[in-house]
Amino acid sequence: MNEDDPVIGRRGSYAKGVARRREILDRAIEVFAEQGAAGTSLRQIAQRIGVSNAALLHYFDSREQLLVAVFEHAERSRTPEAHHAARTAVEVLVDAAVRNVTLPGMVELYSTLVAASLETSENSRRRFFVGRFDRVRADLVERLVRDQRAGRIRADVDAAEIAALLVAASDGLQIQWLLEPSIDLERTMRTFAVLLAP
Repeated sequence: MNEDDPVIGRRGSYAKGVARRREILDRAIEVFAEQGAAGTSLRQIAQRIGVSNAALLHYFDSREQLLVAVFEHAERSRTPEAHHAARTAVEVLVDAAVRNVTLPGMVELYSTLVAASLETSENSRRRFFVGRFDRVRADLVERLVRDQRAGRIRADVDAAEIAALLVAASDGLQIQWLLEPSIDLERTMRTFAVLLAP
């Protein structure tokens, strides 16, 4: 699959359709990053991003499908910088948390989508987030094993278990930060480097 191919929604028939879909998603990211998406209909979202409701319905079957596509597009757009090969597992998560505090609407969107994906066992949101968690944990395990071999972190703990704990801590701290912005995400996440030191 090409990195520009959508996982959620339709991409359109030709290059123009792919470009239009990307334009809609880029504009939606800007809006949601500033304002979140809580309580808005597909029609209201179309108005907020400056397109017709018909344009949205051409690419996305529902509000939920659009929201997942927006999150997916935002995450894929920043993946190369966020996942530089030389960074440690803790650095990757710290960088993501620091970046996320500048985009509270996207943190809110992510938290809302993850919670909604639990409502049923068969839907595109659930499949997307199950796959996403699998990929994030796998990337962290690879980094953690490399860090263990290089002597940067403890080698007496299981990399897969650490990865699951890091993801849980990162997501949980971001939810706490949404509720209480005085929480210092960066400093708290960096505590893992101390706890995992050899």
